[in-house]
Amino acid sequence: MSENIVRHHYKVACEHRSRLHGHKPMIVWFTGLSGSGKSTVAGRVEEILHEKDISTYLLDGDNIRHGLNSNVGFSPEGRKENIRRIGEVARLFVDAGVVVLAAFISPFRTDRETVRQLVEPGRYVEVFVNCPLEECEKRDVKGLYRKARAGEIPDFTGISSPFEEPLEPDIEIKTDLLAVGEAAGQVAAHVMERIK
Repeated sequence: MSENIVRHHYKVACEHRSRLHGHKPMIVWFTGLSGSGKSTVAGRVEEILHEKDISTYLLDGDNIRHGLNSNVGFSPEGRKENIRRIGEVARLFVDAGVVVLAAFISPFRTDRETVRQLVEPGRYVEVFVNCPLEECEKRDVKGLYRKARAGEIPDFTGISSPFEEPLEPDIEIKTDLLAVGEAAGQVAAHVMERIK
């Protein structure tokens, strides 16, 4: 970073924005294999929170790669940069006083921990959307697992690239056993308790 870049500090800060929203901000980070239900559950959590007048924004892996990260690949280095950028965007939303829901495979523990360190303690909730690989492959609505098994997609998480499961997630939801509404309800209840 250039020595000519200086960070500016302003009088309106996170605590002022939080007061305006009426709740504390945080990052709710959904991690899991492709097809585990991250985006589906995150979307339902956002609906529940919105109904309770909580200011939210949902960041989704595919949507972000259509814009902000359209130039980032899927190699281990690309994945790291993808999550780094998402983490910085999520941090900005927290600074704005918003509950940001982030649904990303985010396969590497170190990358998720880097995002956690961007915000104050207690402002990051890790949700492990746990679904067996076999079930994710059965769902395979995008046909990605089929392509990965055929060697058409390199570095595919769960097939040719590892997924490092969270060791101590704040919440674990097993989407092969729970309905979307039930899983989302558990996450939303946890979040509501944390943002009071």
